[in-house]
Amino acid sequence: MQRLQKVIAEAGISSRRKAEQLIINGQVMVNGKIVTTLGVKVDPDRDQIIVNGKKIKSHPKKVVVLLNKPKKVITSMKDPQGRKTVVDLIHISERIYPVGRLDYDTEGLLLLTNDGELANRLMHPRYELDKTYEAIVDGNPKEFELERLRKGIQLEDGLTSPAKVEKITINKKNQAKIKITIHEGRNRQVRRMFQAIGYSVIHLKRVQYGFLTLKGVSVGQYRFLNEEEICRLKQLVSLSCKEKER
Repeated sequence: MQRLQKVIAEAGISSRRKAEQLIINGQVMVNGKIVTTLGVKVDPDRDQIIVNGKKIKSHPKKVVVLLNKPKKVITSMKDPQGRKTVVDLIHISERIYPVGRLDYDTEGLLLLTNDGELANRLMHPRYELDKTYEAIVDGNPKEFELERLRKGIQLEDGLTSPAKVEKITINKKNQAKIKITIHEGRNRQVRRMFQAIGYSVIHLKRVQYGFLTLKGVSVGQYRFLNEEEICRLKQLVSLSCKEKER
């Protein structure tokens, strides 16, 4: 017997925290009855569990997909304005969800999975997974300005953690390409950090997430992580990797 919210998360419906909210909101039925109490235990092999009208599988195949997200694509399951979303780019039978987000105008490495527990851990600030971006900014930041980013800079939602920052090139338009590594996941954080030192980001691409890179994955394309990669990801967030993955 397992807690209902854990079963929902492991089925890839949502993170465990969001599963708890689904239960509280009356969106979950067990054996034909709405359950709104947290902590209820179920047998996923015997009990019929329905979330928002859809029966969940007791042991869905866990997958993790690495997508090279293009610009002008929404990091969401659906968009009220009818814009293309990241899940529109991935054609698989499993229902997967984005791990965190990339802005509409930001491209690069994005993970999607149906493993709710793994996704929740990857997004938790406790585990501090590095995310590396290449930013092209309008202008040529001085070293002392970049040092402010390295030490942490005050934004409207608080002081950022220290970042790794390296200037790569300067083009003929006096635009600098800068590599920056952070482990936080605040909204539009990299863009706001550069804005705070007086520079606008013209182009932004996430090129690495933990140990994962975009090698071999073109813009708009994706690949499945292999068993070893999933295991390494789980180890980074203190999860067991005994279960065989796709």
